[in-house]
Amino acid sequence: MKIKFGTDGWRAIIAKEYTTDGVQRVAEASAKWMLKKKMSKVVIGHDCRFGGEMFLQTAAQVFANFGIKTLVAKDFVSTPMVSLAVVKTEADLGVVITASHNPPSYNGYKLKSSAGGPTIPKEIEEVELLIPDTAIGKLDSFESYVESGVVEYIDMEQMYMDHVEANFDLALIRNSGLNLAYDAMYGAGQNVIKRLFPDCGLLHCENNPSFDGQAPEPIHRNLLELSQYIKDHDDVNIGLANDGDADRIGMYDADGNFVDSHHILLLLLYYMKEYKKLDGKVIITFSVTNKMKQLAEIYGLDVTVTKIGFKYIAEIMLEEDVLVGGEESGGLAIKGHIPERDGIWIGLTIMEFMASTGKSIRELIQDVYDKVGSFKFDRDDLHLTDVKKNAIIQRCKEGLITTIGGKDVIRTETIDGFKFYLTDHQWIMVRPSGTEPVLRVYGHDKDDASVRSLLDAAHVALQEGI
Repeated sequence: MKIKFGTDGWRAIIAKEYTTDGVQRVAEASAKWMLKKKMSKVVIGHDCRFGGEMFLQTAAQVFANFGIKTLVAKDFVSTPMVSLAVVKTEADLGVVITASHNPPSYNGYKLKSSAGGPTIPKEIEEVELLIPDTAIGKLDSFESYVESGVVEYIDMEQMYMDHVEANFDLALIRNSGLNLAYDAMYGAGQNVIKRLFPDCGLLHCENNPSFDGQAPEPIHRNLLELSQYIKDHDDVNIGLANDGDADRIGMYDADGNFVDSHHILLLLLYYMKEYKKLDGKVIITFSVTNKMKQLAEIYGLDVTVTKIGFKYIAEIMLEEDVLVGGEESGGLAIKGHIPERDGIWIGLTIMEFMASTGKSIRELIQDVYDKVGSFKFDRDDLHLTDVKKNAIIQRCKEGLITTIGGKDVIRTETIDGFKFYLTDHQWIMVRPSGTEPVLRVYGHDKDDASVRSLLDAAHVALQEGI
């Protein structure tokens, strides 16, 4: 079976395509690539998914077999903890055993660069070309490599905690009257939040490798329990959630209303530029609201739109001065941290913003609306047969989507997928997922009802005649 990296690493179903043999093959390619580049140290961590420790040890055995110094986490860690550990230990490469927000039947393998962010696409392709057809075969035991010192345990969680304490005014946040409700979605962010805010309301902060059957993606339909918890507790004024490896964020206001990534990105840009007086480029992926361009233009900042996938943002962050970068799916990054999306870090930034201004999330969002106007956004994930999905994409390619809901498409953008504009701020975007067998349909309009109506109309327009 050929192994291919998708939008963010290699992901596959456990015990079907994702096996110890598969991990050995990808680790061998990674190790050989390191040796070709004269690299000598790797950091490996795993999240809360089933088999994480076993797959970590499998990868570590392969790297150690090639004589590469291998630093591993003792327990589950988030993806940003691994990325930060790469920087702090001056390692050459990071590996995270995770399938991020995918359903619990999946696991995966992400590569992290020495800069502390995703490995750039060109280097991923170089690793892919080195993946052998068969596994390396019998290796010495993991324990023997630990005893020899080639494999060494390090405390990545403590490294991360120290980094947080050095970069945030935690006393300000804790003494501000902010009361947090946090949903870990059974993921790797749970221990850090427990340590930072021991009195906050906690949901799904236990080790449950099956995620109770729920894909740990921090979007509203997966977080209804958190929303209701906030509504039931008058003293809670912010809700946060992270995905399985805690590099993505979901957020709620004091009324239990979901705050999507578009609004969080706008808040970050507003805070970093207007309050912290920082400058830099704004980098957003293709599915992010146009309001980010509008706010950046108000501030006189350059904007770049990339393909979907944080790796494209990270690639620019390595070369240029970036103030804020992010994607619709909850992967966000800011200046002053590693070039990595980090759900906990972004949550702390918004909490610090609230604490320093004394304003609620709703009030801060209204400040942004006063500059760029209000909007809403939603996304439908369509589980279709490959035949139907491919037929829809072909219709898009052939320019057959000319009207949606009786309104003419005035222009189409095709940076990554298809974005059909009905007005400058009313649009539908269509794109097949790079990590799951679904077709994503995104809608952007003035209010929730309008977005729902627009998405329903898009379903009809996309499938007409199929």
